[in-house]
Amino acid sequence: MNETTAADADAAKSGSAGARPTAGQLKWLARGLNQAGGKLPLFDETGQKVSSRTVTACIDRGWAEPWFNNPLKPDWQVCKLTDAGRSLFDEAGH
Repeated sequence: MNETTAADADAAKSGSAGARPTAGQLKWLARGLNQAGGKLPLFDETGQKVSSRTVTACIDRGWAEPWFNNPLKPDWQVCKLTDAGRSLFDEAGH
């Protein structure tokens, strides 16, 4: 997601207590809500690779977790939504 920039990195540094996801993080996390096992996409709707900052920030905050290693692309982290990630949408009434 190209709209996720340094805001994701700054948000990750601030700690997870009471942290709120950025718009880009929410958009990415929301895509796991209706996927089997909560699988999060590697690419956005336009085919661009999801920013590693977005992925790292969401993992650091406990909203996503690594699911398995991708043997074809070891540098790409396949993740899934966590219960904490799902709760972001329960709180927001989504």
